[in-house]
Amino acid sequence: MRLAGKSALITGAARGIGRAFAEAYVREGATVAIGDINVEAAEKTAAGIGPRAYAVKLDVTDQGSIDGAVKAVEEKAGGIDILVNNAALFDMAPIVEITRASYDKLFAVNFSGTLFTLQAVARSMIARGKGGKIINMASQAGRRGEALVAIYCATKAAVISLTQSAGLDLIKHRINVNAIAPGVVDGEHWEGVDALFAKYEHRPKGEKKRLVGEAVPYGRMGTAEDLTGMAVFLASAESDYVVAQTYNVDGGNWMS
Repeated sequence: MRLAGKSALITGAARGIGRAFAEAYVREGATVAIGDINVEAAEKTAAGIGPRAYAVKLDVTDQGSIDGAVKAVEEKAGGIDILVNNAALFDMAPIVEITRASYDKLFAVNFSGTLFTLQAVARSMIARGKGGKIINMASQAGRRGEALVAIYCATKAAVISLTQSAGLDLIKHRINVNAIAPGVVDGEHWEGVDALFAKYEHRPKGEKKRLVGEAVPYGRMGTAEDLTGMAVFLASAESDYVVAQTYNVDGGNWMS
C-alpha cells in the first residue's frame, strides 16, 4: 500500500500501459482518474478496475479539456498527488514522405500534450502546497533516431528534455518530475506499428514484431506489466530524492 491515500491522474489510461498503471496504483492504495479522450472506454476501464478508479474525459490537445480534467479530479479527490503523462500517438515514414499533418498531430499529443498537462497539474500541486510526483512516458526512441521514425523519436527526445527542465524547476515545490523510457512493448498498438514496418520495409505481416522481440537482450518484447514496478516507485515516497531522471525499462535495449 505504498500509495495509500494518494490521488492519481493518468492520461490515455483506458487501455494498454495506462490501464496497467491504473490497476497497479489502485492495488497500492491510490484513487485513480482514468483520463482519456474516449470517455466511454475510460468508464468501462474504471468499472473493471473497481471503486477507486473513475473516468475523466481528457483531450491533451485541448487546453480547456486539460483544465477541466484537473478541476474534476480536484473536486472528486481533493487534489492531485500523482500525474502520469501517458497519452501518445505513433506514426512513421521515410524523411522525404513525412507530412506536416503527421508532424503536427504527433507533437500536439506526445509533446505539447505532455507539457501543458504537466503545467496544469503542477499549478494545482503548487496551489495545494503538498508537492507531488509527475511521471512522463518517454521511450527508447527518444534516446536515438531511427530512419523511419523521425517524428516519433523527436517527440520522445523532447519529453526527455522536458523532464529534465521541469524536474529542475519544480523540485523547489517538492514536485518530482521523472520519466520512464520503455523499449518495445507488446499490445494492440503493435498491429499498427507492424503494418507500417511491413509497408515501408516490404516485410510480411508479423515479421518485424518477431524480429524486434528476438533482438531484446532479455529475450522478448516487454509487457505493460513490466513497467508497473517503475511506475509505482516513481509515484511513491521511495523516489523522493530522484529528480529529473529518465529510467530505461526495456529489457536491456539501451544502456545509459
